[in-house]
Amino acid sequence: MTVSATSSASTATTTTSSSSTSSSSTLTSSDFLSLLVSELQNQDPLNATSTTDFINQLTSYANFSQQQSINTNLSSLASSFSSLVTLNSVNYIGHTVEAKTSTSTLSNGSATFGYSLSSAASNVSISIQDSSGNTVWSGTGTGNAGSNTFTWDGQNSSGTQLANGGQYTITVNATDSAGNSVLNYTTVTGTVTGIDTSTSTPSLTVNGVSVSAANIIGVTS
Repeated sequence: MTVSATSSASTATTTTSSSSTSSSSTLTSSDFLSLLVSELQNQDPLNATSTTDFINQLTSYANFSQQQSINTNLSSLASSFSSLVTLNSVNYIGHTVEAKTSTSTLSNGSATFGYSLSSAASNVSISIQDSSGNTVWSGTGTGNAGSNTFTWDGQNSSGTQLANGGQYTITVNATDSAGNSVLNYTTVTGTVTGIDTSTSTPSLTVNGVSVSAANIIGVTS
């Protein structure tokens, strides 16, 4: 009897292993119940699975199943949230917005930037770089606590008017009387003319520059 029981268990184990190998790696409720029944049918009568082990197996699968359900729900929620963000971003088209960024396109001979200071600055130096990183202009700006505006006339340090359409980046260095930086961030203001939803975070086209929708801090019109 002992030899027969061992042989049966071995055969069942081999069959189960073979079946598991050829099937999907995902454990379904049906798979779990089949394994559980096979375990009960082929366990050693002289060394049966304890009630504690049996309950632990049920609990483990219940937790696994619950986790799968949570993951599925989170994926669905993330997809819905992404669609909502995209829909909200479309509403920006045609509106004038202020966004946290430092690059703008030279248009009609000028480009306007903004910068925020956490407190009044004793020294504010500003430089403008072209798309290649070369500094084309440098000077000073206002140092009021809060929002400040700087409009560049599109001329380089030699007084030559640069062509419209180029993208330029502002760099602001603002310090207080102790030499500590008080710069929060730089901004640009412009009309949203397009939207790019090819990434997880939609990007808006502002003054010809791609800006993350998450960086929009205000709508002025």
